[in-house]
Amino acid sequence: MKNRLLTCIVEKSSSYVPVWFMRQAGRILPEYRAVRGSLSGFKELVETPERAAEVTVQPVDILDVDAAIIFSDILVVPEAMGLTYQMIEKQGPWFENTIHTMADVDKMVVPDPEEKLAYTLDAIKITKRELAGRVPIIGFAGAPWTIFSYMVEGSGSKTFSKAKKMLYADPLLSHALLD
Repeated sequence: MKNRLLTCIVEKSSSYVPVWFMRQAGRILPEYRAVRGSLSGFKELVETPERAAEVTVQPVDILDVDAAIIFSDILVVPEAMGLTYQMIEKQGPWFENTIHTMADVDKMVVPDPEEKLAYTLDAIKITKRELAGRVPIIGFAGAPWTIFSYMVEGSGSKTFSKAKKMLYADPLLSHALLD
């Protein structure tokens, strides 16, 4: 069977509108909640390839969506770079340490993905095997501004006041971090 999503992308015309949901859509599923409930928290789910793959495949099997969204988080990247975060239940991500100075940026590393993000790569491999070509796997990423903002603000923000202040008051520092 030809994949409906890929057909729409390649042919640019179709009588069918492909359906996929961001990974959060799976959170409505009792099956997702059971997996999530068996673990210590969100980060354990992200960092356990077998479980991340399991919840990635659930919406495909149960809802018949046209693509699988690999279960991960945009903040695994700054964590791999050396800026760890916690996922606070019902509040969201929180960085104990944030970027304030060039010395903070200098502490950051460009990670080897096979070393620091092996759990994501393994989740992709397991998911690919489980899907057996039924649907494509889609990844997602945070835009540089989004990642920058979390690393400067320390958590989500409605105003981005610290990030905007840094961007305007210290463009060299801001560009170093964005690089």
